[in-house]
Amino acid sequence: MRIGQSSDIHRLVKGRKLILGGVEIESELGLLGHSDADALLHAIIEAIIGAMGLGDIGKHFSDTDERYKDISSLYLLEKTYEMMKRRGYEINNIDALILIEKPKMAPHILKMRENVAKVLHCDLDRINIKATRGEGLGFIGKSEGVMAQAVVLLNSK
Repeated sequence: MRIGQSSDIHRLVKGRKLILGGVEIESELGLLGHSDADALLHAIIEAIIGAMGLGDIGKHFSDTDERYKDISSLYLLEKTYEMMKRRGYEINNIDALILIEKPKMAPHILKMRENVAKVLHCDLDRINIKATRGEGLGFIGKSEGVMAQAVVLLNSK
């Protein structure tokens, strides 16, 4: 068994889509980044990469590489799954947290879990995603940004 953990932060801005867990969520503000800026998937990807001892997300999917400009992070998760599979690992479980003031995440959590489970070829009950607010405090509470955290446990096949 191998464990990995990660956090990802992206600024909220006008003129960008809010995509988390591969779900486009209606919002006045979206996430700024080189790819689709899906902070949740980035945290999961980096936690998986970390569990395998392969560095960080930037080592594999650089934010200066034009191939990844505006790309779906579901694609990056798919490529991470391929790395994981080649090395003989499978998902034991993922526990992830989204920190965002608004909009509410509850209506979207199941679809996020389904997206992650599908790409990682694992049962839905191995993926847990939850969300909390900043209660008006800090950059999260002031709706200036979003943070996501993930812990991943991998099994050797």
